[in-house]
Amino acid sequence: MAQLELDNLTKVFDGGSGPIVAVEELDLEIPDGEFIVVVGPSGCGKSTTLRMVAGLETVTDGEIRLGGEVINDRAPKDRDIAMVFQSYALYPHKTVAENMAYGLRLSTDLTDEEIDKRVREAATMMGIDDLLDKKPGSLSGGQQQRVATGRAIVREPAVFLFDEPLSNLDAKLRQHMRTELARLHTELGITTLYVTHDQEEAMTMADRIVVLNDGRLQQVGPPKDVYYRPNNVFVADFIGSPSMNFFDVELATNADGTGELRNEAFTYEVSEHIVGNLDDRESDELVLGIRPEAITKADETTPEGKIVRGRVDVVEVVGSDNFIYLDLDGQECRVRTPSSIEPELGTTFAFTFAEDDIHLFDARTEQALTHGTEKPGVEQEAEEATIEG
Repeated sequence: MAQLELDNLTKVFDGGSGPIVAVEELDLEIPDGEFIVVVGPSGCGKSTTLRMVAGLETVTDGEIRLGGEVINDRAPKDRDIAMVFQSYALYPHKTVAENMAYGLRLSTDLTDEEIDKRVREAATMMGIDDLLDKKPGSLSGGQQQRVATGRAIVREPAVFLFDEPLSNLDAKLRQHMRTELARLHTELGITTLYVTHDQEEAMTMADRIVVLNDGRLQQVGPPKDVYYRPNNVFVADFIGSPSMNFFDVELATNADGTGELRNEAFTYEVSEHIVGNLDDRESDELVLGIRPEAITKADETTPEGKIVRGRVDVVEVVGSDNFIYLDLDGQECRVRTPSSIEPELGTTFAFTFAEDDIHLFDARTEQALTHGTEKPGVEQEAEEATIEG
C-alpha cells in the first residue's frame, strides 16, 4: 500500500479539428488506504484519469507518483496497480481460476502453489470458491464482477482502480455489490480510486469525492461536505437527486439590514445574517439554490414573505416520497415531500424553505457565496479546488 499523487496531470488528445483537452492540470493527493470516488458527467475525464494512472494512456504533462516515486514511464504490469474494468474483461475460454491467476503468471515469478493459494483465498473472500472450475459464459453479471474483483485482489497491489464496475448490473445487485466492495476495502485497506457516474455510489462508498467537469477539478471533499457545501453551481446541480433548484434573483437590501431575494415569480425575505454574508459579492445578481428535500408545504404559521407559489404540473409517487413538479411562471421547481402530500394537478401549491438551507451563488462566476447554517457532521473547512474564470 502507498500514497498516490497526481501532480498537474494533463491529457491532450489529437482531434480532427484540433487538440482535445481531456484532463487539465489535475492535482490530487490520495493518502495510503483512502477510498476516493471520482464522479462527473460523460466526457469529463474521469476514466481517462484512471487509465493514465493504470498506464493505459500516456501522460501529456504532469506526474503520477506512487509511494513518492514517479511512475509515468513504467509499464502497466510494473506499477503495482490492479484495475477492474466496466466490461470485466474476462477470458471466455478460461475457467474462473485461470482468469484470476492469469495476471500473476504473466507478471510474477510466484510458484504454481503460491498462485493457487492466492486464487483460493481471494475466491473465498469474494464468495466464488464454488465457481473456480466454471467459465465466464455460465456466470451471472454479479458473479463475473466478483471474478474480476478477485483477479485484482490476488495481485495484492498498492492501489485498486475501479472503472464503473457496477454499471452493468441491475439496481438491486448494484446496491448489494456496493456493500461488498465497501466491506472489501475495510478488510484490505488498500488505496482505491473508483470511477462512477452514479452519485449514490459516490455518496455511500467514498471517504472523499472528486468532482470533475470538462477535465477540470471542481471540488474534493467528504460526501457530506460536497453535498452541503458545493463550491459552485455545477457541483450543486450534479450532486443530489432530484437535483437542486436554481432561480435567478436580485438582492434588494432594506434599511434595517434585512433583504429580499427577488425573482420574476416570487420574493423571498432574508435576514440580516444572510445579507451580511454577501458583503463580498460583486453585484446584486445572484443565483438562489434550494434542494427539493429542503422545501416544505406552507401553512398558516408561514410568514407571507417566505411563501412561494407554483402550479402543480406533475406528481411522481415513489414509495415513501412524492416528487412534485411545479411551474413558477415558466420556471420549474422540484419538491420532494412525504407521500401523504399529494396535491391535485393544476392546483396552486404554496411552499417555503428555511434560510439555513439556502445556497447563494454569484450569477456571473457561478461560484458559491453562502451556504446558510453549517450542518451537523459537515467539515467546517471545505477542501476547495481553485477554479479559474
